[in-house]
Amino acid sequence: MSEAVRNLEPKIVWNHFADLNAVPRPSKKEERVIQFMVDFGKKLNLDTLVDKVGNVIIKKPATNGFENRKTLVLQSHLDMVHQKNNDTVFDFDKEGIKMLVDRDWVKADGTTLGADNGLGVAAIMAILSSDDIQHPNIEALFTIDEETGMTGAMGLEGGILKGDILLNLDTEEDDEIGMGCAGGIDVTATRKYIEENVSENSIAYKIQVKGLNGGHSGMDIIKGLGNANKLMNRIHFSAINAIQICEIDGGSLRNAIPRESTSIITTDKKNDRFVEFSFLSEIEKIKAEFITLEPNLEIIFSSTQVPKKSLNLSTSKSLIKSIYAALNGVYRMSPDIDGLVETSNNIARVIVKDGVIKIGCLTRSSSKSNKLDLANSLKSAFELAGFDVEFSGEYPGWQPNVKSEILDIVANLYEKLHGEKANVAACHAGLECGILGQNYPKMDMVSFGPNIKGAHSPDERAQISSTQKFWKFLVEILKNIPKK
Repeated sequence: MSEAVRNLEPKIVWNHFADLNAVPRPSKKEERVIQFMVDFGKKLNLDTLVDKVGNVIIKKPATNGFENRKTLVLQSHLDMVHQKNNDTVFDFDKEGIKMLVDRDWVKADGTTLGADNGLGVAAIMAILSSDDIQHPNIEALFTIDEETGMTGAMGLEGGILKGDILLNLDTEEDDEIGMGCAGGIDVTATRKYIEENVSENSIAYKIQVKGLNGGHSGMDIIKGLGNANKLMNRIHFSAINAIQICEIDGGSLRNAIPRESTSIITTDKKNDRFVEFSFLSEIEKIKAEFITLEPNLEIIFSSTQVPKKSLNLSTSKSLIKSIYAALNGVYRMSPDIDGLVETSNNIARVIVKDGVIKIGCLTRSSSKSNKLDLANSLKSAFELAGFDVEFSGEYPGWQPNVKSEILDIVANLYEKLHGEKANVAACHAGLECGILGQNYPKMDMVSFGPNIKGAHSPDERAQISSTQKFWKFLVEILKNIPKK
């Protein structure tokens, strides 16, 4: 299935991408891909090391005539987001990604593709394995766990790298040159509850929200797409005084807008007509609101077997109200950069089962103070409902440097190659540049990459013609790294 990808141009990039995608590489389970990269570096007889947290660093000497140029760090992350369609049978821990060519796009068969950030990794591998590309001294940095905490970048110690310039190959629009990004913090609300026996006079309903687009919780948050957890909560709220929640399983990863949610609720038999009317009315309203943005949205409401246990009515109401009060989506737009989201939140995961309620959010912002402001707002909403709230996984944003030497070089090269100016911008996503800059404050950085659509969802796809454009651009940049 993936063989057609190997025949695409530039073959050196797509073949490395196919090799990489044959290796399972979920976040926090990168042992196999780490070994894959170590074997790759050693096979090329290049200096290869693994640091204490698992980042792989491969060094390649400059080609003839480029020894006096500044040392260049090429950086991408090894892990990928694992998402699949509900009806796709696939084991991310054991199987390689099954890829398809669809006209000008490469995509996967019902799963995420891993082009984020696998195409960046593959491009660096192509540079390292080439014998005809001019370049300065290179330090290739392959970080781990970017998608679920950036612990690889956080754990990289100062002094390991000697480079003066860093090219991060993790941007998803080929006309964009990244000069800044948002930081983030995980907000987790947890509450235990005493399970209550369900009354013999109860009936039960199962609600399923599915078919949403999902997507990247940073880059796509401005689109106003449906969040399965918030939509499910709206349905519950419509009959809040008459229902008791038994189970909820909504969303998956913090950095993915939740596409699906399932809940089971009970109500007294005397309330059945009211609950059905309330739910169906709210479902129709939701479908009407999202008919343009979410044409494939399905909300299925059906009778089901009555469970033995549930939350009591008071706890159910507190849960529903807390999720309703918690902001999801854009909190503040940037006052300095037109069209850029400054601060947002994604209510990514809602679990109610076996006496524990757990709600997971990812709050992003390019402003540290506003990031904490929104996180505290969420904390307050959940604490009022009796939750314990924990902040974790905080990472900094990447502050733009308008005086960057490499930014000028890359921007001018883009205009020279394409006859138009690049979109030099900051993005509302977590790039590792901000974290790496803490231990390497003098390192000059930019980010760029090929067109990748639908990242963090099974709709993820990479554009073939754009990858060719990206590769040509990268090779040209290598020739123009300034002298020491």
